[in-house]
Amino acid sequence: MTEATLSMNSFETVFQTVRALLGATGADLSVRDAAWSRFCAVGLPTTRDEEFKYLPLNRLYETVYGAPHGATVSREQVAATGLTTPAGFTLAFLNAEPAPELSMACSLPRGVVVTTLSQAREEMPELVEKYLSTVATFDGKLGSTNDARFVDLNDALWQDGAFVYVPAGVVVEDPIQIVYVTTANLGPIMTQPRTLVVMEQGALARVAECFVGLEGQAFVNPLTEVVLGSRANLEHLRFQDETLESVHIGNIFVHQEADSVYSSINTQFGGDTGRVDLNVFLNGEHTETWLDGVVVGAGEQTLENHTRIDHAKPNCNSFEVYKNVLKDKASGSFNGKIFVYEDAQKTDAKQTNQGMLLSPTATFNTKPQLEIFADDVKCTHGATVGQLREDALFYLRARGIPKDQAQALLVYAFAAEVIEKVKVDSLREMMTEKVRAKLS
Repeated sequence: MTEATLSMNSFETVFQTVRALLGATGADLSVRDAAWSRFCAVGLPTTRDEEFKYLPLNRLYETVYGAPHGATVSREQVAATGLTTPAGFTLAFLNAEPAPELSMACSLPRGVVVTTLSQAREEMPELVEKYLSTVATFDGKLGSTNDARFVDLNDALWQDGAFVYVPAGVVVEDPIQIVYVTTANLGPIMTQPRTLVVMEQGALARVAECFVGLEGQAFVNPLTEVVLGSRANLEHLRFQDETLESVHIGNIFVHQEADSVYSSINTQFGGDTGRVDLNVFLNGEHTETWLDGVVVGAGEQTLENHTRIDHAKPNCNSFEVYKNVLKDKASGSFNGKIFVYEDAQKTDAKQTNQGMLLSPTATFNTKPQLEIFADDVKCTHGATVGQLREDALFYLRARGIPKDQAQALLVYAFAAEVIEKVKVDSLREMMTEKVRAKLS
């Protein structure tokens, strides 16, 4: 039996387990069956697939994963990972199942809902079904299409996740934190977390998605959908620090209406193999999109980021800054796609991607990809890969700073352009410490 067959057999077993559990609740399984059929038709990707040419997924082929199992962890174990809990509402999940013992409720403005998807589907089914599994369907309207097999896998296997709803005109001052904790202490598992964020006209909020791993081998395949009404404003922080035996493949889909603002800060520190695909569709005039990211890889980690912005309407602005720091034998890649539609005149799109290599064995691949079908636009991109400046390192060492500390200072200064944009003090300090610890 080949590794590919072995792996798909374990996926089939998990699918049948999840399907049996959901079927017992009377759930409609037709959508899941269709998604499973689409996934099986293409199977797991290899480096021969263009979208995955730099992402070795050997662990997915070689590991026999099981369905998420019941587990118990304490707040102290989660805190030991360095994850901080800001003042605000915290909704936690353990192995993609609700974990009230790790959550922290607080008062929310009138009409704001932060709960599990399973509970939201029972209490407000019309609102949830209006948006669930619809935001991720914009792909392919223009230009090249994305590889959606891991989206299909989540559609087929997800069991629960988070739901955030902010009604029109409501401002949520304190951050909303969604924590997905994974522990595979009883054997390899796969989890499929699902998050849906809906913000009506003129709403404002900050949402932090945090993915942390405690122990063992896990395949974490989350899917996040974000809907922003006109003039809505969302600051979306995503933090990933899974175990070094894990595979993390994340997909985010954002739909923006006119005059809305979406600000994303995406950080990756953990996982043996990690990848995040962030897709934004601009469906109204005068939108703003800010995509920022920091990746720090060490050892033999492979960490990727793929972004896609569809400028479908005129007079919209998008700005991207992604920083990558790699040492030892770590590898990384960035693929930034920007599509400017024929009607999207007066588009202003800027993309910057920088890679810093701290060892001669680290590798980084960058691929800016702009497809422009309008003529009155401003679109720029810049991509650089290099090392620390020797003169700057010498300057610090000449003043008595040890080499490791001097290097850490320079690397933090490199990454600070993104990290300092985090407005929640506790989360910004946590990410600062993660950078320093990873490079120590």
